[in-house]
Amino acid sequence: MTHNSEHKIPLWRDDRFWKIVLQVLAAVVAISLVSLLWYNVTVNMQNQGIQFGFGFLKDQASFAIQESPISYNPARDPYRRVLFAGLLNSLRVMVSGIVLTTILGVAMGVASFSGNWLLRKGSQVYVEVVRNIPLLLQLFFWYKVVFLKFPNPSNRIEWLGSIYLSNRGVFLPWFPVNWNFVAWMGVLVGCAIASILLWRWRTQQMLERGQSGRVQLLGLVVLGIAAILIILFGLGWQAPQEIATGTITGGLRLSIEFSALLVGLVVYTGAYIAEIVRAGIQSVSQGQWEAARALGLRPGLTMRLVVFPQALRVMIPLLNSQYMNLAKNSSLAIAIGYADIYSIANTTYNQTGRPVEVMFIIMMTYLIINLAISLSMNGLNKMVQLQER
Repeated sequence: MTHNSEHKIPLWRDDRFWKIVLQVLAAVVAISLVSLLWYNVTVNMQNQGIQFGFGFLKDQASFAIQESPISYNPARDPYRRVLFAGLLNSLRVMVSGIVLTTILGVAMGVASFSGNWLLRKGSQVYVEVVRNIPLLLQLFFWYKVVFLKFPNPSNRIEWLGSIYLSNRGVFLPWFPVNWNFVAWMGVLVGCAIASILLWRWRTQQMLERGQSGRVQLLGLVVLGIAAILIILFGLGWQAPQEIATGTITGGLRLSIEFSALLVGLVVYTGAYIAEIVRAGIQSVSQGQWEAARALGLRPGLTMRLVVFPQALRVMIPLLNSQYMNLAKNSSLAIAIGYADIYSIANTTYNQTGRPVEVMFIIMMTYLIINLAISLSMNGLNKMVQLQER
């Protein structure tokens, strides 16, 4: 007689049980450490007669900052407003830096595969030199050696009659932010969404039905021309104008501190992105290059249509790390006097004696910014994977 009894593994020999136990223990240890640190902080604050809270954010700030994208009066506005101004200053650097460093890094990474000897060697020299010099030293170089040495406004450097460089800042053509700008930007966003949908429809028709896709391509061309016309003529660009000797109005003014920080971050991070792009392109098998050449594609089309799209799946996760590094490295603005959120927070807790609350705000701010960058890059990575399928 055969008895079919289920053999049960003893609990102490079950791998699944020990995995759960170890995870629970790790969570308990982590919570215990955080609780211990928090207990020590609260006890020290109570001994000094300080109660944890954020009520000080309503108090008058009473200190000026060099530049603010919003109206700020130190004699009237509270700390929360000056911290918000610092956050906007930081976001200006981060967003501009991510866009510009991507352009520079991709250009230098692609140039490392150029058949032109000067471009190829120039890209390699740029990467090797910039990566081996500390970022803080580079920021001092751009600030003290380059931008502070610009001539005074009366002897300013002028390009194309609309770009001015002096020791008071960099003046560029720009558009006023008003309701007309908001309306046209809405139209541009609509054109971008329509272009993405039209491109996906064209790809689907070409792959599944063997159609030429000329109708959709014509629609993309029309949308592109409309977007260019809106950018050139709809946004109401204003060129800087000199109304008195050394006094320039209109357009966009970038302070010396902002310009030095932005250039330093872009040049430094661009070298790392160039290496990421180079590695991503090298990850594409040689057979893809040979197949493109066999079809008669020129080197530029081979890179743009065949190699670079396949390299994106390798590049995007690494780009995510570099973008987050750029966001964190922007806190070095305090070294050259740019009023970012960390610099303003430093002044805030020196005045209020609230380092715990202020540092908590700063850490949460950088955490949220980095999470936003990570989620955006993960979404982009999923779009690339779906496009490949």
